[in-house]
Amino acid sequence: MEQDSVSRNIIKVLLVDDQPLLRMGFKLILEGEEDLHVVGEASNGREALAAVERLDPDVVLMDVRMPDMDGIAATEGISASRSEARVIILTTFDLDEYAFAGLQAGASAFLLKDVAPAELVQAVRLVASGDAVVAPRVTQRLLENFVRNRPPRPAHHPDPLLGELTPRELEVAQCIAQGHSNAEIAHELFLSEATVKTHVRRILTKLHLRDRVQVVVYAYETGLVIPSNPDY
Repeated sequence: MEQDSVSRNIIKVLLVDDQPLLRMGFKLILEGEEDLHVVGEASNGREALAAVERLDPDVVLMDVRMPDMDGIAATEGISASRSEARVIILTTFDLDEYAFAGLQAGASAFLLKDVAPAELVQAVRLVASGDAVVAPRVTQRLLENFVRNRPPRPAHHPDPLLGELTPRELEVAQCIAQGHSNAEIAHELFLSEATVKTHVRRILTKLHLRDRVQVVVYAYETGLVIPSNPDY
């Protein structure tokens, strides 16, 4: 097939939703892009896990509310597997507790189901890149809203993994949690972008995290970053 000759440039997407019409709409949007290819579809989380193992997608668009197995359990399964697939949670409300649970389960981002086509395409590309800022303002608002209502971790009982980070890595982690890009972090900390990328890789390795958005979730949950606006 012609696709095989350019497979390294193609982002493989798996669509998971129990609504066939929604899957069809997303497929039409994604297939209209030369670098995006929908490799399969699933109508529940159990089918999604089997499809991930069989099709090895780069990105999974995952609904949260589905019969048999919901998207949260499926996301946890993907995160715990050997798959390199990154999950984007699909939700109806931007402050949906299920979206937050999805990020905790290992998702790399979440999108509203009525997302504009251009934003959908951009999100898939950003998440697939693995080196993108996937903590936009709405994601940060979601995190702050739910983390603020959780009991804080006692200061004298910090996560021991934080002790593995150097002072500079802690600074970089805080910048990531604030949604800064590598270029912005480099400018703020007077570092080269290459050095920032090295720090980011080390942070992910030391904290056993999959990507940048997991650093954001981790930073809020451990108190490394405090919600910026308590009255929001």
